[in-house]
Amino acid sequence: MAQTPPEISREKSLTGSLFRQFLASQSAGGIVLMVATVLAMVIANSPFGDTYHHVWELTLSIGIAPAAVHLTLHEWVNDGLMAIFFFLMGLEIKRELVVGELATLRRAALPLAAALGGMLAPALLYASVNARGPGASGWAVPMETDIAFALGVLALLGARVPVGLKVFLTALAIVDDLAGIGVIAIYYTASISWGHLGVAAGLLAIAAVMSRVGVRQPIWYLLIALALWWSVLSSGVHATVVGILLALIVPARAAAGEPAEHSPLERLEHGIAPWVAFLILPIFALSNAGVSLAGSLRALTGSAVASGVVLGLLVGKPLGITLASWLAVRAGVAELPTGTSWRMLHGAGWLGGIGFTMALFIAGLAFNGTALLAPAKLAILGASVVAAVIGWTVLRTASASTQALARLAPD
Repeated sequence: MAQTPPEISREKSLTGSLFRQFLASQSAGGIVLMVATVLAMVIANSPFGDTYHHVWELTLSIGIAPAAVHLTLHEWVNDGLMAIFFFLMGLEIKRELVVGELATLRRAALPLAAALGGMLAPALLYASVNARGPGASGWAVPMETDIAFALGVLALLGARVPVGLKVFLTALAIVDDLAGIGVIAIYYTASISWGHLGVAAGLLAIAAVMSRVGVRQPIWYLLIALALWWSVLSSGVHATVVGILLALIVPARAAAGEPAEHSPLERLEHGIAPWVAFLILPIFALSNAGVSLAGSLRALTGSAVASGVVLGLLVGKPLGITLASWLAVRAGVAELPTGTSWRMLHGAGWLGGIGFTMALFIAGLAFNGTALLAPAKLAILGASVVAAVIGWTVLRTASASTQALARLAPD
């Protein structure tokens, strides 16, 4: 029988080790994110609620005229700090495309199919109750899966969940994120300044050439990144897209003679991930998840936006993910991950209904400054909690059943 060459075995081993490190970081970050969300809700509904909302609307100006940027603290979080989050997301996407679960069509088939079903079904369900109403622009809100929250729930189950299912859910969420970025860049861009966009394209080309010729000093890339962020922000395209664009030019493979984990992509990913998980995303939650319940609960009554979000996350996500996965396996283009049953995959589909970060982000773009934002946020938070509880319950009972059958099976 043919044996796997040692260098390929080492690369697979390193890839698996890197994925486990990434998974541990995301899982712990999801738990911190939950704490920050609860804290934001508590503060927003305390006697300090008015102060909480006022602080985030304070304006902070950075730079020298005419290039100075004037944004509120909330906008600095969503347009500035979140660009770093999107940069990390771009690194994750590129890693999966080059050496991960999306590197070959056979391996990518199941998460691709599941992600497609998990995006179309929620969007269609949302549109079915909002197509002609004021909330029509929020059709993309229930499309996304929050990878940190979902993996945080999986972390609570420990070894009960097979690694293959964790890899599947991670790849699914990454495909979700990639589609979400496209939606943000195309659908939620009101007007474009082509001059600023041309400057951004030139800066991106310079960064690509620098990467190609082997420039390794981080300071040059930082200067390019800041100028690129300002250009894209001024162009009208959402500034967080900068993160994805920069990530795509980062070399994914190490130089000749260096270990795989020394590639620029791996070094950047592991250097940035803790900051994103334990600082940037919690700050995002603190600035976006604080909803005053007093008036918002009344607004939920009869809200088509809230109904669409709940339908999308709690019906569209688990149904779309499970059905699309079943069709892909039935057609013979994909197969279930090792050690995974259909019940487990259905549980993962429920975890796909945890929208949170990207759902709140898109809701802010779709309903900014309108009365629709508060009920949308409450629906996202409520539906995400329900999806997490149901997904955790399904996976816990499914894994218990699988282990019981394994104990009864003959040696």
